[in-house]
Amino acid sequence: MPLVAHSDLPTFERLRQEGETVLPKDHALHQDIRELHIGLLNMMPDAALAATERQFFRLVGESNQIAQFYVHPFTLPQLERGPEGQAHVERYYERFEDLQREGLDALIITGANVVGPELAEQPFWEPLIEIIDWAYEHVTSILCSCLATHAVLQFRYGQKRRPLGFKRWGVYSHRVVDRQHPLVLGVNTRFDVPHSRFNQIDREQFEAAGLPILAESETAGVHLAVSEDGFRIVFFQGHPEYDTVSLLKEYKREVTRFALGEREDYPPFPEHYLGLRAQAILEEYRDRLLGALERGDPPPEFPEALIAPTLDNTWHDTAEAVVNNWLGKIYQVTHHDRRLPFAEGVDPADPLGLRR
Repeated sequence: MPLVAHSDLPTFERLRQEGETVLPKDHALHQDIRELHIGLLNMMPDAALAATERQFFRLVGESNQIAQFYVHPFTLPQLERGPEGQAHVERYYERFEDLQREGLDALIITGANVVGPELAEQPFWEPLIEIIDWAYEHVTSILCSCLATHAVLQFRYGQKRRPLGFKRWGVYSHRVVDRQHPLVLGVNTRFDVPHSRFNQIDREQFEAAGLPILAESETAGVHLAVSEDGFRIVFFQGHPEYDTVSLLKEYKREVTRFALGEREDYPPFPEHYLGLRAQAILEEYRDRLLGALERGDPPPEFPEALIAPTLDNTWHDTAEAVVNNWLGKIYQVTHHDRRLPFAEGVDPADPLGLRR
């Protein structure tokens, strides 16, 4: 069943225009269908706030489980925002205190931009820990994306992420390593996932923490893992929620930073993402940009419109399948009263029955 447009958040109309099914709240109230309420803790900076919001809303809305999906976006006041981002949050986002009182069935936590190598020194560190501790006791399952995965591995399992010394950036092939786990049932045994990060939690660290690994890449490392009970926390280290053009827009931002003198080197291409034609266009653009900078002329327009139609999306169907499996299991094991995380007869230590 579809997303329910329970507020005037612009994302609902944007998804509707893209062809997604979005149910008006008045219509939803007249359907005798169970609701699932999912929190979205969006910690992304202003430039990616709405895009990240849409990406996760889309994945949830494309699930085919028999439920109405209410997604509740919220953020942390400790994150610095500009006037436009703050206005968006104040108008459309909810307060965590209200969501605590009403209860949630599940929680998604996005990544975030950080300054400096130490997560524990970030302004969001303590409030993020408080939210995850609350969710672990009151929410059926938590899905952590990228930096959120690194944060949970550090404060809950004592495993600090490792600086790579470079940016892991591109689209990488992954292999399912536990084909029996409910989260990957029906998923292709090999699939792609975008990654974009400077740090990594290694396989040995997941194993030391006792966390089952479900999918990994020979190049990019572990992407999908779960908590000891197999379900309470789901860890993404990549970005399966990304749009087809997300890495292109990141590349454009890095090129712009170079043009403004904010980075010394010209950014490399994201790996395994651009075709030969796209690379040729961007190499020609680089020469034009370098020439303009040398002459003191304004930078030429970035050829995004020429590149975007050449890009392939080789990851979204698998991302949709994994999230569909996740929501399906939440529907099966969660309590109808969303203030209680599990239905009667479900063992909180083994909600999926993996140890039977």
